[in-house]
Amino acid sequence: MADLDPSWDALRTFFAVMRDGSLSGAARRLKLAQPTVGRHIDSLEAALGVSLFIRSPRGLVATAAAQALVPYGDAMSAAAAALLRSAASEGDEERGVVRVTASEVMGAEVLPPIFAAFRAEHPGVALELAVTNRNEDLARGEADIAVRMVRPTQSGLVAKRIGVTRIGLYAHRDYCRRFGEPRSLDELRAHRLIGFDRDDRAFRAAGGVAAALTREDCAFRCDNDLVQLAALRAGVGVGGCQEGVARRSKDLVPIVPDAQLRAGDLARDAPRPQAEPAGPAALRQAGGRARGLCPQREAARTVSAVT
Repeated sequence: MADLDPSWDALRTFFAVMRDGSLSGAARRLKLAQPTVGRHIDSLEAALGVSLFIRSPRGLVATAAAQALVPYGDAMSAAAAALLRSAASEGDEERGVVRVTASEVMGAEVLPPIFAAFRAEHPGVALELAVTNRNEDLARGEADIAVRMVRPTQSGLVAKRIGVTRIGLYAHRDYCRRFGEPRSLDELRAHRLIGFDRDDRAFRAAGGVAAALTREDCAFRCDNDLVQLAALRAGVGVGGCQEGVARRSKDLVPIVPDAQLRAGDLARDAPRPQAEPAGPAALRQAGGRARGLCPQREAARTVSAVT
C-alpha cells in the first residue's frame, strides 16, 4: 500500500460514488464538478495503492477492495454526525433538530400531541418526522428516534419498555346499524372486512385473527394504514385499530373483543447505558443526546417499538 494519507475529501467522494453508483451521481450529491470527483477517486486509489473501480461502457464497477471499504464509510458517517451533534450541544440555549421516524398511524394519530407538548417546552428545537412503515437505519443517521411496530435488530440499540398497546377489531356505529354487529369469529367472516391489498406483512406479523385472513376475505383492500383507518371511520367495514386511537372516536364500536389482533409492550431503544421514560420528556432526553439538547455528549440513537 502506498504511504500517502488519503484526504477526507477523497474518502467522502468515494463513499458518495459507492452510494450513487456513478461519478455524475456523486457530483450532484456533493455539488462538485464531475472532473473533480474523478480526480478525488484517482488520488484515493493512488494513496491506497489499489484499484477501486473498473471503468466499463456500462459505467463504474466497484472492485472487491472498494466493497471492503463500505462498512468503514458507514462508521465514518456516523462519527461525523456525532461530531456535529456534540458541537451543537455547546451553549445554554436548547437548539438543533430532532428527526423522528414512525409508522403511518403512529405518525399521524399518536405522536402529534407529544410533539406539541415538546415544542411548547423547547421552542428552539426543530422537529422532523419521516412517516414510513419502512424501518429507517438509525446507525446511518436516517433518524434519531424511531417508533416501530417490531423490535429492532440493529446492534448498539437497547430496548426500553415504555407502555403497552393493543390492536382490536372495530366498526363504525353506522355500519353496525346497517349490517349488524358480528358476535363471533364465524359471523365476522360474513362481514365486510378492511384489509391488505398486495402487502400482507403487517397482517402476518400481527398474528391471531389477522394472520388467518386472506386477501379474498377483505371486501376493502388497501396497503396504506391511514387509508384503512379512514375507511374504518367512514363505515366501510370492520377493521383493526389501535385501542388508544379507537377510544378517541365515540363512533367506533369494538367487535368481538376477545379476538384481539395483537398485544405488545411499547418499547423505546437507546444506546447504552440508559434509557428514559416515554412522552415529551423522553423525546427531549433521547433526542437531545442525538442533536445536542442535553449535556451528555454521547451520540444517541433511540428507537420505539411494539414487540
